[in-house]
Amino acid sequence: MGSPIVLGIESSCDETGAGLVRDGRLLGQAVASSMDEHARFGGVVPEIASRAHLHALGPVIRQALDEAGLGLSDVDAVAVTTGPGLSGALQVGVAGAKSIAYALGVPLHGVHHLAGHVAADTLEHGPLPNPCVVLVVSGGHTSLLLVRDLARDPIVHLGDTLDDAAGECFDKVARVFGLPYPGGPAIDRAARVGDPRAVPFPRPLPGSYDFSFSGLKTAAARWAEGRAGRELPVADGAASLQEAVADVLTRRAMAACREYGVGTLVVVGGVAANSRVRSLAEERCRAAGIALRVPPLRLCTDNGAMIAAVGDLLVRAGAEPAPLDVSIDPSAPLEYATLHPVAAGTRAVAA
Repeated sequence: MGSPIVLGIESSCDETGAGLVRDGRLLGQAVASSMDEHARFGGVVPEIASRAHLHALGPVIRQALDEAGLGLSDVDAVAVTTGPGLSGALQVGVAGAKSIAYALGVPLHGVHHLAGHVAADTLEHGPLPNPCVVLVVSGGHTSLLLVRDLARDPIVHLGDTLDDAAGECFDKVARVFGLPYPGGPAIDRAARVGDPRAVPFPRPLPGSYDFSFSGLKTAAARWAEGRAGRELPVADGAASLQEAVADVLTRRAMAACREYGVGTLVVVGGVAANSRVRSLAEERCRAAGIALRVPPLRLCTDNGAMIAAVGDLLVRAGAEPAPLDVSIDPSAPLEYATLHPVAAGTRAVAA
């Protein structure tokens, strides 16, 4: 019998993802996004996201299976995001994952969403070095982590978001600049023809491993307001904002690598797709003799493959599956890759 095939399901925000992984190798994946439905509101609307997941989950799973040349009966384990994320959106994915796992009689594993982002890199570059420093940058999270064995060991937080995450800062400033949602890609595009030294935006919390981008967001808004009645040089503002964010992220990550004697930096999450974050990380890692690992763009944003990657690691490590009454935790802290919360008042039912 071959190694187990793990189906991963992701539905924490506005992307419905499914992926299939065996022995660290991605067999197939599919993603459906409801981003266009949220664009006119300038951000994700939870109810719209939940309904979109309901419509997309079945087709996305079938598409991933088709790409892998597999049938549902070939699945040996199911992994699903149980938190953090939007409550209704998470519920859709967990309900679907439970149904499949119970119907097939295979184990179910609850996975922390951010651990999924960390594991996404293994699908491109193989097992993570033990230890490594991981910079997670997304719309709702900015964290600097010390990671050892992702399937077995606790994840050590070196620094975390205190207020606005990097992606959130991009989204909010893009709106002020008159750029479309989502703000991250829009800022990146506008910045290509701008001067990153045009506006001296602040670098928040110098000397700390924590992250705070609310002050930077406010500084960018005040700069734009100060030019009322005149044409706003959006490209220069976008380039300067992007440079400030990339500088803070990479400078802090490099300092952590030096302090903890770690030779590999892994940058993951949606903002890892930002061109300046990637290029500045490459420059600084090369100068410091530190190996840099960044997943390809298709694995940076939310997807089911990354959840399957965690499930694959857990299955191969012999981790205990989730209980039958596993629930969701929309604000779960990242402590371990596994996340098996049980809602108060529920009771497991014998299979």
